[in-house]
Amino acid sequence: MPSESPPRSPATAPSPAGAPEPAAVRRYQPPSIAGDYLVLTPKQKQLLAIAAELGRNKFAPRAAQIDRDAVFPFENYADMRAAGLLKICVPEAYGGWGADFETYVLVAAEIGRHCGSTALTLNMHVGTAMWTGAIADDLAMTPDQRASHELHRAFHYQRIVQGGKVYSQSFSEGGAAAAGKAPFGSLAKPVAGGYLINGKKIFASLAGAADYYGILCTLDKPGATMRDSLYLAVDKNLPGVSVVGDWDPLGMRGTVSRTILLKDVFVPEIERLMPEGLYAQAATRWPHMFATLSPTYMGIAQGAYDFTVQYLRGEVPHMPPVKRRMYQTKQIAVAEMKVKLEVTRAIFLQNARAARVDPSKEIRLGLLAAHYTLMENANDICRMAVRTCGGQAMLKSLPLERMYRDSRCGSLMLPWTAELCIDRLGRETLYEAGEQDEPDVL
Repeated sequence: MPSESPPRSPATAPSPAGAPEPAAVRRYQPPSIAGDYLVLTPKQKQLLAIAAELGRNKFAPRAAQIDRDAVFPFENYADMRAAGLLKICVPEAYGGWGADFETYVLVAAEIGRHCGSTALTLNMHVGTAMWTGAIADDLAMTPDQRASHELHRAFHYQRIVQGGKVYSQSFSEGGAAAAGKAPFGSLAKPVAGGYLINGKKIFASLAGAADYYGILCTLDKPGATMRDSLYLAVDKNLPGVSVVGDWDPLGMRGTVSRTILLKDVFVPEIERLMPEGLYAQAATRWPHMFATLSPTYMGIAQGAYDFTVQYLRGEVPHMPPVKRRMYQTKQIAVAEMKVKLEVTRAIFLQNARAARVDPSKEIRLGLLAAHYTLMENANDICRMAVRTCGGQAMLKSLPLERMYRDSRCGSLMLPWTAELCIDRLGRETLYEAGEQDEPDVL
């Protein structure tokens, strides 16, 4: 028998035509944020291409300065406004892209791999269109509520689509409200023509940058409960609105999440983003509405992995082309990173496809597990990347130390911190709805 030819290494393998491949082809090509696991729709491909182009060429080069100065990424928002990304979840009937939950989280993750702060703040803006759009369409409303909501959301969508305005969302108040365990302390008193708001929001992302603050508050009436929550858009320039405090955090520095104070702020009735009582219904029936934070961390995990591979291959731009891939310790380390990344991606994609109104208990538990896994695994992948790339990874001239700090912040974010996810997972796994332990077993 004729002897077999020795196998060729990847670096010298011929192209299908027999000619050696050009060097550029052999460089590492970062994959789609979805890997090759989804058949993407034309809309998804188009939006991901826009996000990837902006991310590579605009957001990534600016990320270090945004982080260093702890300033809002205004230039990135100008680019997203010009590219139409600010209207990604505005329904097509109102001039937007009409992206569903799966499409949006893919795009958010793609942006996150280039600049975490930009992706996280975009989430706060997009939430307004998603909540008032596809999510609201799935909720129960009276005919009068539905008609009123159509009028209101058309008003707000026009601001986004034609005016390029930016919205935010403000949950935190320093108490249990943001975690869904108590009514919001910020109160909205019904008055002629609208509402009078008094309250305070801490860790309010886009403070001073958004045109309208999406304020979650409680109707000011006797015996108010979480079912009396209200979602209002507050013009940042209204009398009684102020932004206070410094912003010098560990990570996600470009979110500029300062404190918003509201003192006797009159908000016209047209600024109501959802009918009274609808937020509580949405929070119960559409729990994925709170899972739009975690795609940012999927993106950071992918970005840390991409950098590590490029670093070990000597392909990081503006660095000497020194290869480190031949060392077995590096090969094992990047293999372990790949395993964790694919586990993270799998649960990310499963969660993206599962979003719906009135999900089953298993989907709800899976959602909490996915959110927790994405937040925790992102930081672990960044930790592995720093260790694998070595001393240079500590330098602020490279993105890994920023990704590490940004990723650590994910588990701290309300309404679903890592601790709250674990607490709910354990309790809701062991108890069915309405179940209690008998006094004699406590």
